[in-house]
Amino acid sequence: MSTPEGLTPSDLKSLCDFLYRRTGMLFGESKRYYIDRRVAHRMEETGAGSFGAYLAFLRKDSLEAEHLINSFTVNETYFYREENQLRALSRSLLPEITARRQPGDKVRIWSAPCATGEEPYSIAIWLLENWAMVDAYNIEIVGSDIDTRVIAAALDGDYSERAVSRLPDAVRRLYFEGAPGSGWRIIRDIKESVTFTQVNLIDPESVAAQEPFDVIFCRNLFIYFDDASRLLAADNLFSSLTPGGFVCLGHTEFMLRTLSGFLCRRFEDAVVFQRPLLTGDDG
Repeated sequence: MSTPEGLTPSDLKSLCDFLYRRTGMLFGESKRYYIDRRVAHRMEETGAGSFGAYLAFLRKDSLEAEHLINSFTVNETYFYREENQLRALSRSLLPEITARRQPGDKVRIWSAPCATGEEPYSIAIWLLENWAMVDAYNIEIVGSDIDTRVIAAALDGDYSERAVSRLPDAVRRLYFEGAPGSGWRIIRDIKESVTFTQVNLIDPESVAAQEPFDVIFCRNLFIYFDDASRLLAADNLFSSLTPGGFVCLGHTEFMLRTLSGFLCRRFEDAVVFQRPLLTGDDG
């Protein structure tokens, strides 16, 4: 079956509107080649004879919507990415949070989007290696993504040499084992320390289904959003934080400093954003 060489301007707008409503991500004419290839592949996979037929199918079939969204997400990452934020987590954020807790209390950390798991697994490894109080609290780490394929890959826990290249050799030997094809497989203890789930950060119901978090890593997602989607996602993150909790963004993302509600906090290792404590919670 043949597919069109490219979408018409009207087709392109219809598809981009669909993706925007579902994900908050903006696509347009500047990414036409990227879009055309992915749509052509999905039309071939579904047997759609025209874009109109495919769009009608897409709108009524949630599984196909999931497949299309998966094909548009970007999942480039590696272990210990933006290590300065991991240092801030163990040296500043968690000590401030646990100063208001008792030993044994729950501390929840969220990686969203988590891609193929490098970030939430990095958090687990970093805390074991660098935070002396890791065993004194009930640490829960959750990784989430809108892309179901990368969640499946995270659950498998198999990684390339490039993905682990920034890890110290001693850390790599301790927390990974050899995998088929000269890769690396994360050990079971670390794999079982992270829970993975699908969450759409611009869907309030999807976000509200999660328990509140003390620290959220949400890096390099807002760059794909317009202002309206950023505001919605930021509101959802704010609602997901415990009072006094922190959000860590990518190093180029500073939009939260302009939003009411969040405090901008400068620590030795990183600039992060905080949901203020409730009155009387700072003692």
